[in-house]
Amino acid sequence: MTRRFIVEADGGSRGNPGPAGYGALVRDAGTGEVLAERAESVGRATNNVAEYGGLVAGLQAALDLDPTADVEVRMDSKLVVEQMSGRWKVKHPDMQKLALQARQIARQLGGVRYTWVPRAQNGAADALANSAMDGRPVHRDLAAEPTTAGDDVQPVAPRAPAVTTVTHLLRHGRTEHTPERRYSGRNDLPLSAIGRAEAEAAAKRAAELSIDVVVASPLRRTRETAEVVGTALGLPVQYDDDLVELDFGDFEGLTAEEARQRHPLAARRFADDVTVAAPGGESVADVSDRVARARARILRGHAGKTVLVVSHVTPIKLLLAAGLDVPDDVVHRVFLEAASFCTIAWSSDGRTSVRLVNDTAHLR
Repeated sequence: MTRRFIVEADGGSRGNPGPAGYGALVRDAGTGEVLAERAESVGRATNNVAEYGGLVAGLQAALDLDPTADVEVRMDSKLVVEQMSGRWKVKHPDMQKLALQARQIARQLGGVRYTWVPRAQNGAADALANSAMDGRPVHRDLAAEPTTAGDDVQPVAPRAPAVTTVTHLLRHGRTEHTPERRYSGRNDLPLSAIGRAEAEAAAKRAAELSIDVVVASPLRRTRETAEVVGTALGLPVQYDDDLVELDFGDFEGLTAEEARQRHPLAARRFADDVTVAAPGGESVADVSDRVARARARILRGHAGKTVLVVSHVTPIKLLLAAGLDVPDDVVHRVFLEAASFCTIAWSSDGRTSVRLVNDTAHLR
């Protein structure tokens, strides 16, 4: 009978590019038993290159276990899944090499198919990738470590109770771009007079929320908003570069209509596909990868606390997408006012609860 394996793989980069690592594991598809685990640093690399490293390591581990096995690869990287499924082209030279290596290994197995899964279902591989980035590599073959009859059976330690971390997500106050709905990415615009008043109103609302920590994007408009709130709460502001807005490149400062007039093809592709970057800028998928890193840092570093995250439209929408466990293209179907609040509760057992979206009651 042909054995069936599930390979779960992931990768990450602290800086993108920056110190990077991958994680992968092989499960028995029938029982869910973990048969092998891999985690390794890949030096300085991008997040996508690290994800491909995890794919290669996971496929190799499956091949080492049984070359005749049928394998389902599960990853939360839509880019890797679509490229390895042959629906998208692999353009990056480093990824081309790793994709070729993965295909060479896959051809030696009984069969391989690729499935995209939400991040919440890829936690084991993500934990291994973070172990690699923390300097703790893993090479474990559990299938090669059978217990012997008569071995003492050790009692299973009780599972630690789940810890819930609450994040209140605050969009910055208005700037001169906000009323005209202009693409506003990496600019250094200050808050307008109205935006400053909105920040002060948000500070009063935040005072009712028992905030423990304030984390913000370092761009000027978010920094000014966070400083108003932090001062009112008596809390310092921590800054995270991965929370900055999408880089709109050549679209910066334009309205959507102006972008369509000046860059018709690029604007249409950018609006239709979250993996397509704005010319000279980023894609929604790029932002999703770094926001996931920021979220992981917040949940690790402030577990069990209530955290105010001051950021921008795209990062906040992507945090909502993660909380709802839906694809990133939901960003095109959510509207967020300036200085609005959203709330997500994240449990350490993997469950999430979106409690509030686009609350502007404090501005009335």
